[in-house]
Amino acid sequence: MSKVITSAEVLYGIAAKVNDPEIPVLSIADLGILREVNANADGSVQVVITPTYSGCPAMDVITEDLYLAFREEGIEKVDVKLVLTPAWSTDWMTEDGKRKLQEYGIAPPTGTGHSGRITLGMSVKCPRCHSLNTRELARFASTSCKALYSCKDCLEPFDYFKVLS
Repeated sequence: MSKVITSAEVLYGIAAKVNDPEIPVLSIADLGILREVNANADGSVQVVITPTYSGCPAMDVITEDLYLAFREEGIEKVDVKLVLTPAWSTDWMTEDGKRKLQEYGIAPPTGTGHSGRITLGMSVKCPRCHSLNTRELARFASTSCKALYSCKDCLEPFDYFKVLS
């Protein structure tokens, strides 16, 4: 028998415990891909998530982890809805999430989303030694949402979570 919980805060808390499989120190709430959690009149729960990229392979794992998280709380009827509009933006990341990225060794996105071209070069702070003396090695790193950088001072490579809007 499925448990019925109607508190949106409790339901959101259950979903917010799910971590991103590619960056396990971030919850999907920290990352800003958890958009809504709603209790329906029939006792089911709907979770709305937005991928960082439309083809993000982590979304299947996140969906399964959401089902599991609710099942562990006795809630069997869960619908995970993937929405692409509005498109995810790094502006949706929490400040706590950005701090966790930094501590994990990934430079968090800096600034806010933008439209149009940027003609000035951007300095990315090394998450290890905090130097701005860095350079981009590759536009894409371990995942599409990150770029690979190198620090010219400590000589360590690191991922940078790109600003997306």
